[in-house]
Amino acid sequence: MGRIIGGLGSPHAPSIGALIDKGAWREPGWEKLLAGYEPMQEWLAKRKPDAAILIYNDHVTTFFFDLYPTFALSVAAEHPIADEGFGPRPMPPVRGDAEFAWHVAHSLVDDEFDLTVCQDMPLDHGALTPISGLWPDTSNGWPCAILPLAVNVLQFPVPGPRRLYKLGQALRRAVESYPKDYDVVVLGTGGLSHQLHGERFGYQNYEWDMEFLDTLEADPEKLAALRLQDYIDRGGAEGSEVIMWLAMRGALSPQVKCVHRNYHAPLQTGFAQVIYEEVPEAAPRG
Repeated sequence: MGRIIGGLGSPHAPSIGALIDKGAWREPGWEKLLAGYEPMQEWLAKRKPDAAILIYNDHVTTFFFDLYPTFALSVAAEHPIADEGFGPRPMPPVRGDAEFAWHVAHSLVDDEFDLTVCQDMPLDHGALTPISGLWPDTSNGWPCAILPLAVNVLQFPVPGPRRLYKLGQALRRAVESYPKDYDVVVLGTGGLSHQLHGERFGYQNYEWDMEFLDTLEADPEKLAALRLQDYIDRGGAEGSEVIMWLAMRGALSPQVKCVHRNYHAPLQTGFAQVIYEEVPEAAPRG
């Protein structure tokens, strides 16, 4: 059967992707963040997952505010590189796995998640920044199939933290019901505390970022119990997108082992990277 072997968290800022494209892994002021991808690259190269479920948000590239789905899942075999105004990034189309994706789509709908199912989903920086940091060498194509799952964290009404956590739990059930021998990682994306508009422009909260990371590892139910407004108050309006990390955490066992954690805030955003491994002896879910 399918199995989830770990969860990873990553920012998705376009500035990071631009540095990766230039090969500027030692860029002054960004070196600590970019170096944080190296243990993640090594972990993925060692574990060789068959697929990665990518929880991200589209930045009004494929979807627009006149028709913006709450949850959109791609079942495409290949995903174009979106042009966000400066030309597509220099990378090959992102490989999918249509058979696995259709299985996940059916399972999530059976689990009462009403999806927009997409057979064509160009990917913008919300998806491309994290996966290019994790798999920077695409000279021979993408080494892992990507299953993009876009979440509306931009236009109200936005699904709440508990809904994202339950989405992760439903994704675990979908993976474990897949009949093939199949290893999957789940990627949660988004910046930690930041606000890019209004009176609180430039807002950051280091204490909340550390509390979020600590609690996400040890007691994710506590984070799921918060309101979306709590995330906005503590982490800024855009910082509330970190609820997408809850979907990653919800897909894992209650007890996980954190084997990598990095934090850096070079601009107006708290950026973090984590690797959570499944603990073999962890109690099964109810």
